[in-house]
Amino acid sequence: MSPTDAATQAKPTATHDRRVATPRRFLMCPPRHFDVTYSINPWMDPAKPVDGELALAQWTELGNLYRELGHTVEVIEPVPGLPDMVFAANGATVVDGRVFGARFRHAERTAEGPAYLSWFVAQGYADVYWPEHINEGEGDYLVVGRKVLAGTGFRTDPRSHAEAQEFFGLPVIGLTLVNPEFYHLDTALAVLSDDEVMYYPEAFTPGSQAVLRELFPDAIRATAEDAAVFGLNALSDGRHVLLPAAAVNLKRQLAARGFEPIGAELGELLKAGGSVKCCTLELRPER
Repeated sequence: MSPTDAATQAKPTATHDRRVATPRRFLMCPPRHFDVTYSINPWMDPAKPVDGELALAQWTELGNLYRELGHTVEVIEPVPGLPDMVFAANGATVVDGRVFGARFRHAERTAEGPAYLSWFVAQGYADVYWPEHINEGEGDYLVVGRKVLAGTGFRTDPRSHAEAQEFFGLPVIGLTLVNPEFYHLDTALAVLSDDEVMYYPEAFTPGSQAVLRELFPDAIRATAEDAAVFGLNALSDGRHVLLPAAAVNLKRQLAARGFEPIGAELGELLKAGGSVKCCTLELRPER
């Protein structure tokens, strides 16, 4: 897959010229044990077959694309019996080199939290925190500049928001999700830069929609069609935005804002309710 998507072929604008990609470090987990053997969200149907080889190929292509764009990809070994461990974004939240661990709501994923924390300890991270309250990592915690947007409603306990604010020393802004198809914040909102996001308004309560309008009045708003193909489960490096290839309206809007949207195919992983962002945990270094 080429880093240049067809949607970026429009004439460059001044805004486009100002977009700068920042090299990032990501943690990913290969889907060697990936399967859908239980159902904990509306996307999961154990009766539908999963192609493990295709899932691994799609995941590998995503990792290679990150590397082509200049990013560093670390890999954690998957644990047998944890088919959703491929969704590394859920494993922790890392800001300024400090690791806020994940505590999962469903028993099927409980062991993932300690597995990810063990990796961070083995890698020499000194400030690693095991949380008291349920939170599902970057699934529900998204860092925008020097603040954190925090989801709740289906997975993360709202009491975890205060816990994260005390740990990181950054303002944490709670947002409540209401549509079970968008059970994590990273399925309904994507961070584009230090002060830009895109989101699907109907995934949030009226009060949370008002908060988003106040914080991000110029945000890109996704259509129902783009949200339904997980178009908001995307990752931006400040210039390139990787997102599901089927999110055609979002790709068009991103290009108009000067970003370079890059379509990715992760259809097998979507059978478990995950895509680009779910597979990617950002390892933000110390400031």
